[in-house]
Amino acid sequence: MFTGIIEAVGTVRAIDHHGDHARIHLDAPTIVEDAAIGDSIAVDGCCLTITTLPGEGFTADLMAETMRATALGDLTVDGTVNLERAMRGDTRFGGHLVQGHVDAVGKVVAREEQPGTVFLSITAPRELTRYLVPKGSITVSGVSLTIVDITDDGVFRIGLIPHTLDVTTLHGMGPGDRVNLEVDVIAKYVERLLQAGVATPYASTPTPAGDVPGSNVPASNTEESR
Repeated sequence: MFTGIIEAVGTVRAIDHHGDHARIHLDAPTIVEDAAIGDSIAVDGCCLTITTLPGEGFTADLMAETMRATALGDLTVDGTVNLERAMRGDTRFGGHLVQGHVDAVGKVVAREEQPGTVFLSITAPRELTRYLVPKGSITVSGVSLTIVDITDDGVFRIGLIPHTLDVTTLHGMGPGDRVNLEVDVIAKYVERLLQAGVATPYASTPTPAGDVPGSNVPASNTEESR
């Protein structure tokens, strides 16, 4: 589990392609200080496993599905990625719940620079738009962000403050760039519960007639209950 608060920007040093899968080598000195082989790490919002820790970096394997379903298949040597280690239970929870399970790849269609803010407009697949709401949370390439607004055709807008531009790779994003998207998992759970017809945890629990508010005789005081 992650929070979408980026800890460092890593650099791709090598990519070993093996057919439809690959192994990436990343430089990330601050990230590997207390890392261990087997740890989970979010790379541009995609949860990966550290497989080796050579020097000041680490390696991670990308299976065929990861290459196909995320923007990590677009990585190139010397490119940069957003990095976040798995969240700890004894620190502040500054973003929102991020699983590291990329739902889809979006595309930046517009960039608008205003004093103090850069706005990116991003297309999302139609099947994701039902989870997007103004002022709701979304993860864009690992970064926890707030949706400014969304159009009927699935284009949503995010605003980036100078700090976010300074500490993430989003400062270099522009029209045509692909980004990993993860919607708020709470919205998906709510949808699932509604589809199952579960209104409340007590919907199927009958209330004893004598305990119904307004009843003159509580069930516990009736002759039959003694």
